[in-house]
Amino acid sequence: MESFQVYEGHWNKFREPNPARDHLEAGGHICSLKDAFGYDNPSEIANLISAEKFEAALAIHLYKGGRLLQGSRIPFGIIFGGTDINEDIKHEEKHRVMGAVLKEARFAVAFTEKMKELAAAEWVCLYDYYRMPQDTDNLCLFLLICGLRRVKDPLYLVDVFSEWHRQEPHIHLVIIGPAVSYVFWAPGVHLLQEIPQDDLHAAVKRCFAVVNSSISEGMSAAILEAMDLNVPVLARNIPGNAAIVLHKDTGLLFTDPQEFVQLSKRLMNDPTLKREMVAKAKEYVKKHHSWECERKAYQTLVLRLHTNEIKNR
Repeated sequence: MESFQVYEGHWNKFREPNPARDHLEAGGHICSLKDAFGYDNPSEIANLISAEKFEAALAIHLYKGGRLLQGSRIPFGIIFGGTDINEDIKHEEKHRVMGAVLKEARFAVAFTEKMKELAAAEWVCLYDYYRMPQDTDNLCLFLLICGLRRVKDPLYLVDVFSEWHRQEPHIHLVIIGPAVSYVFWAPGVHLLQEIPQDDLHAAVKRCFAVVNSSISEGMSAAILEAMDLNVPVLARNIPGNAAIVLHKDTGLLFTDPQEFVQLSKRLMNDPTLKREMVAKAKEYVKKHHSWECERKAYQTLVLRLHTNEIKNR
């Protein structure tokens, strides 16, 4: 059970119940709601965090609440308040502070698409994949193709990716899936709505590796397509993935986010391993998942049904 500290601006001081707190407590977390106007600087918040042993923080309003978490020893996220994007952004010093806060935040949430657009126009660290430079030679893109469903666990790697991105800004994770009803940000992590198959295959070919972080899989089409397109695969070590990915042979299997980063770095620094895995994966798909062989097999099965039906008449 994590303990969350929620900081909010004066505008929300007397609103009860507080939606953010209600949502967190419904999830089993202990949540302490504090008014940002009651604190003058980050050191006061640091002392509070240490004394109360808070494990995470959520700030409402990028400037009023977010500035107090700068240099925080615990992970934190930001919820835009409106005034921060519409008004505070016009002031040079506040703009600088808010940009610095966003670089430290694990994620940011906007209530509307318009608010997201305004923020993205000011801070390039929030740009979506489709706004990234078309020349990706200097970027290292990992691609996760899935719907935002619990079984796919698409946010499993967000924290380690954001931390890795802070250390190496050219590292990015792109999640492609059906549109969602909320706006999500995390440094180095980008959501992209579903795109046509041809465009998706083009994106796969341009990325460094395809990622699978599912809790459960039958047989991942995204993994097989990546193998067929000569792109490395890093998959969560679950039975469904292990059935088609042989570790360090046709791909890499990870058991936790930290191992994912370790294996990714190894792959980046070992072109021979990458080349050999890609070749073996291509051969595996050709041998066991050939489109022509599957088509012939299904035709044979259906023909058998038809033949048996005639015999039984």
